[in-house]
Amino acid sequence: MPISRSTQARPWFALCLALIAGQGLAQPAPTPRYQVDIQRTAYGIPHIQAGDFASLGYGVGYSYAQDNLCLLADQVVTVRGERSLYFGAQGSATVGFQQVNNLDSDVFFQAMMDVPALRRGYAQGSPDARSLMRGYAAGVNRFLRDTPAAARPAACRDAPWVRNITEVDVMRLLEEKAIQASAGSFVTAIARTQPPAAPTGSVPPADLEAFNRQHRINDLPIGSNGWAFGAQASSNGRGLLLGNPHFPWTTTNRFYEMHLTVPGRLDVMGASLGGMPLVNIGFNRDVAWTHTVSTDKRFTLGVLTLVPGQPTQYLKDGQPQAMTTRTVNVRVRQGGVGPLRIERRTLHFTPDGPLVNLPQAGLNWTARTAFVLRDANRLNTRMVDTWLGFGEARSTGDIRAALDLQGIPWVNTIAADRAGLALYADISTSPNVSAAQQAACTPAPFAPLFAAAGLAVLDGSRSACDWAVDPASRVPGLRAPARQPVLVRQDYVQNSNDSAWMTNPRARIEGLDPIVGATNAPLGMRTRMGLREIGARLDGDGTQPGRPFDLAALQETLFADRNLSGLLMADDALRLCRDQPAVTLASGAAVDLGAACGVLGAWDRRSDLDSVGAVLWREFWNRARQIRGVYAVAFSPADPVGTPRGLNLGDAAVRGQLLQAMGEAAQTLRANGVALDAPLGTVQGVTRNGVRFPLHGAPDYEGVLNKIEPPALSPAGYEGVTGNSSSYIQTVTFGETGPVAQALLTYSQSTDPASAHYADQTALFSRKQWVTLPFTPAEIRADPATTALRLEE
Repeated sequence: MPISRSTQARPWFALCLALIAGQGLAQPAPTPRYQVDIQRTAYGIPHIQAGDFASLGYGVGYSYAQDNLCLLADQVVTVRGERSLYFGAQGSATVGFQQVNNLDSDVFFQAMMDVPALRRGYAQGSPDARSLMRGYAAGVNRFLRDTPAAARPAACRDAPWVRNITEVDVMRLLEEKAIQASAGSFVTAIARTQPPAAPTGSVPPADLEAFNRQHRINDLPIGSNGWAFGAQASSNGRGLLLGNPHFPWTTTNRFYEMHLTVPGRLDVMGASLGGMPLVNIGFNRDVAWTHTVSTDKRFTLGVLTLVPGQPTQYLKDGQPQAMTTRTVNVRVRQGGVGPLRIERRTLHFTPDGPLVNLPQAGLNWTARTAFVLRDANRLNTRMVDTWLGFGEARSTGDIRAALDLQGIPWVNTIAADRAGLALYADISTSPNVSAAQQAACTPAPFAPLFAAAGLAVLDGSRSACDWAVDPASRVPGLRAPARQPVLVRQDYVQNSNDSAWMTNPRARIEGLDPIVGATNAPLGMRTRMGLREIGARLDGDGTQPGRPFDLAALQETLFADRNLSGLLMADDALRLCRDQPAVTLASGAAVDLGAACGVLGAWDRRSDLDSVGAVLWREFWNRARQIRGVYAVAFSPADPVGTPRGLNLGDAAVRGQLLQAMGEAAQTLRANGVALDAPLGTVQGVTRNGVRFPLHGAPDYEGVLNKIEPPALSPAGYEGVTGNSSSYIQTVTFGETGPVAQALLTYSQSTDPASAHYADQTALFSRKQWVTLPFTPAEIRADPATTALRLEE
C-alpha cells in the first residue's frame, strides 16, 4: 500500500522503521535500471536479450564497445567537433564517405549539430527509441568501467579521447549517418564558406570534372545489390532475399552483426552501422530486408539574390532578409600535444540551411549572389523508429507501413516475406520538387548542373520555388510516401543503385521526377549483370530451362564473379590484338601484344581467385571505358540490359586508343612485377596479422556483382580494400518455424587486431564459405561456441 504523506510525517512510524531495520530484516533489492543477457555464438555474433529497450540498448553498446572501442571513440570525437584538440588541426577525419581535415570537420560539426532541435525531434518519437539511445550510451560507459586502460585495444590504450559518452552523443552519431549523402558531402565547402571580401575579385572558372571527382553526387561511392524473390520465383514458394551492401571496410560505416530480442516485442537479427543501436539490414521470423543506395537527391541548392552592398542580406519575394550566424570556437593542439589555441570561425545560415561555396561548380558567394544548401535529412530523428518498425514487421505490408514514418535517409528498401511477396520501395527523405517546379525554378545558367553534376539549383528569391508542402507528408517539404516509387511482386524486385525504373523489366516504373531518378537511361554494370543473371536463372539460358532460386543458387550467383564487361567486350579486344599484335605507346615504348592476347584468350570472363587474365583485363578496361565512342552498339531504352556493348573497332580513332590502352595495361603489369598470366587471387588480397587472404571480386566498372574496390596496382599487387566493397552479405528465406539465413561479414566483427574475430570471417569470404545464423534459442544453445554474460546496473 502506498505510504501517505500523513503517515510519513508521524515520528513514531519512522521509529518503527528504524527498529525493523535494526533487526536485520531483509529489504527488497532495488530493481536494476539495466538488465541484459548477451550470448555470443561462433564468429563473435552477440545475441542480446532484454526485457525493455533501454536494457537492449545497454547490451548493444556494451557488445559493440567490446569489439570496436577505438573506432567508436574516434567517431564520437568527430561528431563532438573535437578532433583538432586531440589530433591536431591538419590531421584527417572521415566524415561519411570522404576524408577532410580535422579543423574543417570540427567547424562543420560544431556549427551543424543542433542539439536542442535533436532533443525536440526525438521527444516527438517513441519512448522506445529514446530508451534505446540512452541505454546504448550507458552500455558503452559500463564497458569502459569494466575494462581498465591496460586491457583496452592497443590503438586507443590510455588515449585521453576515449571517454564516457552521452545520449546526446548517440544523437550526434545518428545525425552524422543521416546527412552523409547531403550536407555531409560538403563538409569542407560549408566549413570554409565566408562572405566575399571587398572589393570582390575575379572568381575562378568552373571545373566540373574536378567537382565530380571530389563529390560524386551523380555517382555516390557507396552502393549495393538487393534482390527479393516472391512465391513465383523461389523454390519453396516463400520469400527469398539477397542483401549485398557495398560499404567501407573501415570507419563506422562498417557493419556489425547482432541479434536483438525484447520478448513479445522484437526478435530481429542482422547488422547495424557502427554507432547505431539497432539492426539496419536484417530479418525476423517472417520478413527480411536490405537496402541499396538510392538515386534520389537529398538536398537542393538555393541561389540567393543579395541586397546591394549587403552581402549577408538577401531578398525573398522582394523583401530583405538577414542571414543568421553561428560562431564556433574550436580548440586546437598542434599534433594533439602542443599549446592550446582557439580557432574561431563564423558560418552563415538562412532558415533553409548553411551557406555553401562550390567554386568547382561555379557557385561562388559574390556581391550579388550566394548559395544555400537545404538538406532533407537534417534533423531526421525518425530513423530509429522506422528501423524498429522493420524489426517488428510481420510482412512486407508492415515494412511498407513503417516506411511511412519517412525516416529512411538515403536508401531504397528491398524486402521479402514468408507469404511470398517481394517489395521494392524508394520511400525515403526526398525534397518535394516536381519536374515542373524544377524546370520553372532553375535559373538558366544553372540548369546544366543537374545532369552534369547532380546539383539542383533553385531560385531562392521566390517562395514559389521552396519545396512544396504536401499535407500527406509528415515532414513539411518532403515528398509524401504515396508519391514515391513502390513495386510489389510475386516474381522479383531488384536494385543495384540505379533508379526505380528497371526494378523489374516486366513492370517498368516511368514518369519519375528528376530529383528522384532518371528513366530510359543507361544502367550501371552491376544492375545489368544482376538482371542478366536473374533472367538466365528464371527464364533459362538456352542450355537449360528456367528454375526458381533458393539460398544455394543465390550464393552461387553472387560468388560466381562473372565479369559483364569481359562478357560483352573481351571478344572484340581479342580481335583487336590479334589483328595488330604490337603497338608503340605515346611514350615511344614498343609493346608486343602477342602474350597479352594469349592471356585474354584463355580468360574465363570471371574475377575469381584462379581467373588468369582478370588482372590484365582490369587494367585494359579501366582505360578503355573512358574513350569517347568506345562502344560498338549504343544504349537503347528498348534493350537496357544488353546495351551498350562491344568495342567500336570500326572507328580508326577509337581503335588506335584501344590499342594504346592494351599496350599500357600490359606495360603496367610488367612495371609492377606482375605476370600477365597471374591469377587474380595472387594479386588481389588483404593481409591481417601477417596472414594474406586472396580476394575474389572486382571494382564497380567491371560489372561484377561481388564488388571489391582495391587500391591502384603496385608492386604489392592490389593489396587491401580502399573503396566501398561487399560487406555484410545475407541470404534469407523462411522455413516452417522461422527464418533460414546464411550470411558473411567480409571484414569480420572486430577492428582490434588482438581479437579472435578480427579476420575469422575474412578467411571465410576468401573461401566463399557462409555462416548459418542461429536464430531460435535452441539454435543458439546448440552452437558449441556459445558463451553467456549477464549485465545489471
